[in-house]
Amino acid sequence: MIAVFAIPGDKDRRTGGFIYEATVLRVLNELGYPTQHMILPDSFPDPTAADMATTLNRLRDVPPTCPIILDGLVFGSIDPAGLATVQAPVIAMIHHPLGLETGLNAERAKMLRRNEIAALKHANHVIVPSPHTADILIREFEADPEKITIAAPGFDRPALVPEVAREKMDPPLILSVGLLAPRKGHDVLLDALSQMTMVSWQAEIVGKPHDTETFKALSRQLVSLDLSHRVSLVGELNEAQLDARFRSASVFALATRYEGYGMVLSEAMLYGLPVVSCSVGAVPETVGNAGILSPVNDAQAFAKGLQHALHNQDLFAAKSRVLAQSLPTWADTSRCFVKVVKALTG
Repeated sequence: MIAVFAIPGDKDRRTGGFIYEATVLRVLNELGYPTQHMILPDSFPDPTAADMATTLNRLRDVPPTCPIILDGLVFGSIDPAGLATVQAPVIAMIHHPLGLETGLNAERAKMLRRNEIAALKHANHVIVPSPHTADILIREFEADPEKITIAAPGFDRPALVPEVAREKMDPPLILSVGLLAPRKGHDVLLDALSQMTMVSWQAEIVGKPHDTETFKALSRQLVSLDLSHRVSLVGELNEAQLDARFRSASVFALATRYEGYGMVLSEAMLYGLPVVSCSVGAVPETVGNAGILSPVNDAQAFAKGLQHALHNQDLFAAKSRVLAQSLPTWADTSRCFVKVVKALTG
């Protein structure tokens, strides 16, 4: 065993961060680097006192010769003093600093920022998915740049668009994929779509509700904007169902308020889709010239971007395919982890 990968709750949840971690864990073992999966309580980032104690005890049980790769939901909210008592080297896997999550009240955001800054003092190394996240940690969380490694998400090449692609839907399908959470900006997407009623399109928003209130608010918004006959909240889909959606879509849209990387954006480019998103976080460096980006929370600009993408599908689809060719594989990503682990174990 070269390392332990500690993940809270169900590692197979279909959100970007969990897909990333579960895949790296699997591929490390497939490449011959045996890595143990440690299941931690699923209450993070709001752990009970009992779950915090359980977590720290499990981490303390790991021998000092075996690095722990610690999921960011746990790392950002763990008790820093307790983390300091862990003997094994700790590698923080930070997709998105917790204090930057959309919708937090000021007090909660400040507390999470302060906690993550303190926890970073006890991390032997940090792995992030993008240069943007590395820069944020250095500028705002006092992280040591010498202890940060960028391991961009990998992508399976079988997902590339085949020579004979699935026939596109008519009217054109605008596809959005993302957790139904405030940060993903689905409310902005709906407002944008309401400004395009004279254009031919249909839309689907794929994603599991993060909380009941967000789902109810989006459902009410659909009705108030009179979009229920053109937009569907599909819920969470399995891999095969999502593959079918990507192949039949004409445009991918995500009106996100922040992304530390945005795996789904690259996934859309693998399918040769034009990408319409927002100029925020790591999105510009992720989509490059394959995307049409608007300011955050600007539904009017987002609507213009969607219409431009619909009218110039071939142009942006070609750019997506070119950029997708340079995306790493999961083996590439996993080897970044191996390099960090070996450096910590000599």
